[in-house]
Amino acid sequence: MQEGNYVFGIDYGSDSVRGILVDIATGTEIAHQTFEYPRWKAGKYCDATSNMFRQHPLDYLEGLDYVIKHCLAGHPDLAPYVRAISIDTTGSTPCAVDRQGRPLALSEEFAEDVDAMFILWKDHTAIREAEEINALSKSWKTDYTAYSGGIYSSEWFWAKILHTIRRNPKVAAVAYSWVEHCDWIPYMLVGGDDVHTMKRSRTAAGHKAMWHASFDGLPSNDFLKTLDPLLDGMRHRLYTDTYTCDQSVGHLHLEWAQKWGLSEDVVVGVGGFDAHMGAVGGEIEPYYLSKVMGTSTCDILIVPASESVEIVKGICGQVDGSVLPNCTGLEAGQSGFGDIYAWFRDVVGYGSRKAIEMMGLSTQEKAALEEKVMKNLIAELSVDAMKVPTGCYGVLALDWLNGRRTPDANQSLKGCLSGLNLGSTSPVLFRALVESTCYGARAIVERFESEGIPIKGLIGLGGVAKKSPFIMQIMADVMNRPIRIARSEQTCALGAAMFAATISGYYPDVETASKHMGAGFEREYIPHPDRVSQYQVYYEKYLDLAKVVEHKLT
Repeated sequence: MQEGNYVFGIDYGSDSVRGILVDIATGTEIAHQTFEYPRWKAGKYCDATSNMFRQHPLDYLEGLDYVIKHCLAGHPDLAPYVRAISIDTTGSTPCAVDRQGRPLALSEEFAEDVDAMFILWKDHTAIREAEEINALSKSWKTDYTAYSGGIYSSEWFWAKILHTIRRNPKVAAVAYSWVEHCDWIPYMLVGGDDVHTMKRSRTAAGHKAMWHASFDGLPSNDFLKTLDPLLDGMRHRLYTDTYTCDQSVGHLHLEWAQKWGLSEDVVVGVGGFDAHMGAVGGEIEPYYLSKVMGTSTCDILIVPASESVEIVKGICGQVDGSVLPNCTGLEAGQSGFGDIYAWFRDVVGYGSRKAIEMMGLSTQEKAALEEKVMKNLIAELSVDAMKVPTGCYGVLALDWLNGRRTPDANQSLKGCLSGLNLGSTSPVLFRALVESTCYGARAIVERFESEGIPIKGLIGLGGVAKKSPFIMQIMADVMNRPIRIARSEQTCALGAAMFAATISGYYPDVETASKHMGAGFEREYIPHPDRVSQYQVYYEKYLDLAKVVEHKLT
């Protein structure tokens, strides 16, 4: 039997959950598994035209069971030496629960009710409620949005709760409390049965729920009931205290331990958000912007607690201890990134899909052929888009197809393509969209710098950073900065494993765990000087177009 010390890092993304089994001493990945959410993949409980995106808790539970079981299947001898589990999730992804902390969608009565499910981060149905929160905060004696960049977003906790209880009285009547996805999974793993005992993540609370120590926790009950009487008393059914991710919520419950063949001594860590743990997995350094690039982007920056930092306007928050316990964590990001490329792939792939439908193939053959064609489409577009000159023959795009997260959240904004003519080909349009996402990324860097936060370098993490040299080179050229790419395929899960290693007691702190378990960097993209000067011109055109479009839409 092989001895040692091992941990699980579990990463819940927008489309799937990934699990890795890691050697604590070296950070070596022993096994990994991915589980795509079946209900989500089938398009259930979502309506993209109204920006409604919901996920059933069964997708999460089935995924967790699958990845842990299958990671251990090839290494059953390691099960006795698993010491800890930590998880990260997307956020803000809240859900209505009963007094026991059980999501309402797990009951027969609410099994198909979209408002009883987890409301995914990119659900923007609560735009009106976010606007009301912002308006009241600016007139209230305490501006509860101050540490959330000064603008509350429809992507976040309170806006989603208010929207849901207004539109669904049945859910409002039964919901005792609300939980974030990253808080619910650890609570469930330790067998929690009273929502008041749930340990809430500092990350989720500070960045998305307007929690701050100077507010004595969450916004006051007076503020909330003034916002809407439906929120009267809600604060008392939530929480006051929050916890950093290097702390434990307890030990693995017997039910789960027996299911997986693990010990009840396995420690479960406080949950966190994927981008925050991903930044740790990617070996974040002070003042280096870690860009987690997937369906959206989350840009994470840390400032040592010993150094003062002013309130930064227009970002997604700054919270003591949200990334690393001894730092102030700052978050920004883009509401659409990989999702924009996927949207364009689906648009240009429509003809191919229809042609496949007419080929007389079996259902299984059609599905296999369609998957093959669509899977390679972005790669093929990238090859041809590389041949398109910088600036795309004057075609210019705005990257607001899913609204704007930062700088200055505004989820009512829409995307835009300008300068089109009859010669605008698919590769031209694709490159214009790629350039627009890079311009949006640059606007975030410039906001940090204008607010007095220096950016010493960029670190690229996530699927897009790993898989697309084409996009990353344009990013380096637009930014006029080198970008280091983390070697790990699963930086978010690896970051979770680093926190698990810390709560197991093997390392004294997360920084030490990161030094021993980090995978380093695989390459660096260097800006091309000639393209840097060209992109400066087009970036200024992007800013001009952004002003015009925003003025028309607001």
